[in-house]
Amino acid sequence: MESRGILSRNEYLRGIVMNLPASPGIYQYLNEEGTIIYVGKAKNLKRRVYSYFSKDHHSTKTQILVKRIADIRYIVVNTEEDALLLENNLIKKYKPRYNVLLKDDKSYPSICVTNEYFPRIFSTRKIVRDGSVYYGPYSHIPSMQAILLLIKKLYPLRTCGYALTPENIGQGKFKPCLEYHIRNCKAPCIGLQSHDEYMQSISAAREILRGNTQQVSSAMMQEMQRLAAEMRFEEAQKIKEKYELIENYRAKSEVVSSSFHNIDVFSIEMDEASAYINYLHITNGCINQAFTFEYKVRMNESKEELLQLGIVEMRERYKSQSKEIIVPFGLDMEMNGVTFTVPQRGEKKHLLDLSVMNVKQYKVDRLKQAEKLNPEQRSVRLMKEIQEQLHMDRLPVRIECFDNSNIQGSDAVAACVVFKKTKPSKQDYRKYIIKTVEGPDDYASMQEVVRRRYTRILDEQGELPDLILTDGGKGQMEVVRQVIEDELHLQIPIAGLAKDGRHRTSEVLFGFPPVTIGIKQGTPLFHLLERIQDEVHRFAITFHRDRRSKKQVASALDAVKGIGEKRKAELLKRFKSVARIRQASLEELAEVVGSTVAKNIQDSLK
Repeated sequence: MESRGILSRNEYLRGIVMNLPASPGIYQYLNEEGTIIYVGKAKNLKRRVYSYFSKDHHSTKTQILVKRIADIRYIVVNTEEDALLLENNLIKKYKPRYNVLLKDDKSYPSICVTNEYFPRIFSTRKIVRDGSVYYGPYSHIPSMQAILLLIKKLYPLRTCGYALTPENIGQGKFKPCLEYHIRNCKAPCIGLQSHDEYMQSISAAREILRGNTQQVSSAMMQEMQRLAAEMRFEEAQKIKEKYELIENYRAKSEVVSSSFHNIDVFSIEMDEASAYINYLHITNGCINQAFTFEYKVRMNESKEELLQLGIVEMRERYKSQSKEIIVPFGLDMEMNGVTFTVPQRGEKKHLLDLSVMNVKQYKVDRLKQAEKLNPEQRSVRLMKEIQEQLHMDRLPVRIECFDNSNIQGSDAVAACVVFKKTKPSKQDYRKYIIKTVEGPDDYASMQEVVRRRYTRILDEQGELPDLILTDGGKGQMEVVRQVIEDELHLQIPIAGLAKDGRHRTSEVLFGFPPVTIGIKQGTPLFHLLERIQDEVHRFAITFHRDRRSKKQVASALDAVKGIGEKRKAELLKRFKSVARIRQASLEELAEVVGSTVAKNIQDSLK
């Protein structure tokens, strides 16, 4: 019965697919409950929908989607641009389970110019359809505040909520507030500022909000020159102060030649789970809007598909009418009257680079925020990076690193440090005194230590590492491989950390024969490997110094008559070192070992 049901469903869907038109449109997939689970667009509806049912899909998510399709609906449109807009609207309306969804869909503030007899200008997150005009939204709050502050300094507009109608003003219903007395408002509420003069200020403020600061600045320059020619220098000085304010604002926001006007710029960065898209809108050579947002990837969508969605989303949100869109790569996308540009050099390339820089920074910031909320996430990401770089079968949850330390073969020691989930596990650190090697032979010493460590782990059925690191290059890797693979018959990946002339980690080696793995210096992954190498070196050096120090102390005191192991221990407990014993007075030494032995110590050491 179940197989018959599946067969009849497939026949039903096949009938719909074979009768689809070969024209632009959108398609909707529904499940058995009649819920829309996916919305897509297509230049050719029949070809696009047919591709879902005509081949085996590598993506598990796509396979699951196809299994859950119980019905197909479609809407035919005239152009691909109409399909893009309709797809965007339907995704936002139905929020289908398998579609890319805008993750950061919170409300950002806009600047409102109210529909009043004496309009007000302020920021708000609430859009009221009462004839007021809204500019934005602004994702970067300091930019919005800078514009509002500029307008406030240039034009003393009212901030009160009074109903300033001609009738109310004529009847004398209002009194001037503090803003008038501190010269932030010219008190239109009591008729001290005419409606025409106030609306001239509103008109100029609108131009600034549109990004047309150059026009406002040029008008001020002309007015300033006219007043100066008429010998009205005090008035000209006031205009000059405003001119300098707006020029200072323009200088901070200028990015390219002012000949560039009404251009959109888009760039995209991706990781496994998300796509980050940056949008810049350029007006008169200045960035008038800047916004970066995140899509949660659902169906292994390509960069091209996601960027197309982002372009439609942002142009609709910001009501952009730009006739040119700068993008980082070519798109199979047509929009009426719009030119897509992929710049290779020049000022347009500078704009694209600026957008790329912003989207990369946003991606880094989002990762940092996520890692603060979930520290485990950073560890998993780093382990996945190591796994990918070294083509390992499993995550390197446990990493062990070895290093030797000796001076011309004397007091030879070695150390092993253990990192679990990219964090040092100090209770698992181990120190080794080299027992079988005579003279300075680092390779033989490394083999002895590796052999001792993993033979014991095998005997005790302990935990083996997922990755072994050697503090050295190809030679160290080879001698470790001989013990691990040839003698102990273990399959554990081995990597080498080589240092430069300044004794700093310079490259990572992997494989046999070893090759250099291109891990960029300065990245979190490189810093992790560098930290492991520094830690094992520190641990080995510290052990070596301790051994050498104890040996020196023992040899110095062993020559003193009357000093045995007990008195030696008591002296070191009290004075900590031979140097302090040598500096101690006869009385201080006598307190520990008696006057006769104290005299012997002074005679021997001094």
